[in-house]
Amino acid sequence: MSPKNENTSAAPNPPVIFLAGTTACGKTDLALRLAREFPFDLVSVDSGQVYRGMDIGTAKPAPSVLERTPHGLINIRDVQRPYSAADFRTDAQELISESRSRGRIPLCVGGTLFYFSALLHGLSDLPPADAPLRATLEEEATAIGWQGLYERLHRLAPDAARQIAPEDRQRILRALEIHMLAGGAGKAATRIGGLMGSNVRVLKLCLFFSDRAVLHERISQRFKLMLEQGFLEEVEDLKSAFPDARQTPAMRSVGYQQAWGFLQGETSREQFEEDVQTATRRLAKRQLTWLRNEPGWIWFDALNPRVLEGISRFLAAAGCR
Repeated sequence: MSPKNENTSAAPNPPVIFLAGTTACGKTDLALRLAREFPFDLVSVDSGQVYRGMDIGTAKPAPSVLERTPHGLINIRDVQRPYSAADFRTDAQELISESRSRGRIPLCVGGTLFYFSALLHGLSDLPPADAPLRATLEEEATAIGWQGLYERLHRLAPDAARQIAPEDRQRILRALEIHMLAGGAGKAATRIGGLMGSNVRVLKLCLFFSDRAVLHERISQRFKLMLEQGFLEEVEDLKSAFPDARQTPAMRSVGYQQAWGFLQGETSREQFEEDVQTATRRLAKRQLTWLRNEPGWIWFDALNPRVLEGISRFLAAAGCR
């Protein structure tokens, strides 16, 4: 984030702002509008936007927008270099400290809710990978199918399963591995390194659509716009530049895996478009479930024509001027 003029009128202990919500609910646009009104420095909380070249499919702000209003943690990795929640926590905390040292207020905005959790609560002191156990789980997946393994995770560790897509094989395996190595749900891992427990105030704002049909229509419209903007060409360019990247964490972002398969002739155009929109709606459902189960979020309806005014008044009252 580039330096901006310091705001000396900010509260002695200004908060860190979290702005989350489902995909396609308008979080980025809202954050940009708020940044024109308040002394905010924006930090992206998006596991796809960290990667260079993944622009259209992640709804990354345009270069001209980023030039006017810089966002931390956008375009910091190539797709073949994985970026973890631990990386995010470290980098985000550094940007937050830098922003606060200049008398400004960090606004963390995005839809990767596990990143929000890592930043707020820290990360668990988890057991290392166990190759023999992983091999056993993969054999089980071959025998009963990945859906069957995902259902097993739901039975054993429902909280973990709710944060994982049914098609995300790597995270399904790791979640089951952690559950089994840590002794099951009765043995909680220690969380370290989060904002919780520090002297930093955190305000958690959630933007949502009160009408699910509107959200689904927004998802459909945004995907059509992405196709018009050249999403498939973007994925083709990534395939050419990084031909072995299909199984990387970057390519787990919704839309990219489906586009890669379509470009390799694995599905029809119609099936590809249906699969992406279905996966996006499922992502939105998982995001809502996670947010509803996480206490402390303050909810604002994106369908309210005065939502910006309402959030602005709330932030002003919270000492963000």
